[in-house]
Amino acid sequence: MIQEIEIEKPPEINFILGQSHFIKTVEDLYEVMANAPNAKFGIAFCEASAKRLIRYDGNDEEMIQLALKNAEKISVGHSFIIFMKECYPINVLNAVKSVPEVCSIYCATANPTKVLIYETKVGDETGRAIVGVVDGYKSKGIENEENKKERKDFLRKIGYKR
Repeated sequence: MIQEIEIEKPPEINFILGQSHFIKTVEDLYEVMANAPNAKFGIAFCEASAKRLIRYDGNDEEMIQLALKNAEKISVGHSFIIFMKECYPINVLNAVKSVPEVCSIYCATANPTKVLIYETKVGDETGRAIVGVVDGYKSKGIENEENKKERKDFLRKIGYKR
């Protein structure tokens, strides 16, 4: 059975959801985020074996609490979630992906998001998997020339293009 888990967060807050494979993920992701100037962040990582705790760290209590609340709802072994403010995923995504224990990224967004979870038996225990995410909304059409100009102007306004 597939469940939908809605990510709870303020609309302006970005997050990265991914899968990893080792307990040192939290410390390595902390180091990545600490290298982003002025970033305020919280990280939570769900262990898949042994104590199966939600490990966490960060430098902002609000972001840490968001990470913990959402990781607890998702509760998929080896998943991690990073919430951030004063920073965007584009500023850290390549560094996050280069962490040796990171296997994949499901999404990096500020959009309303639902995580699709599949739950099954693994031996005598229950296991969960992320089967996908719903990131934002359905497309409304194809951009026209005016839309292209708006897109290009926006990227220059926020400093991502010259």
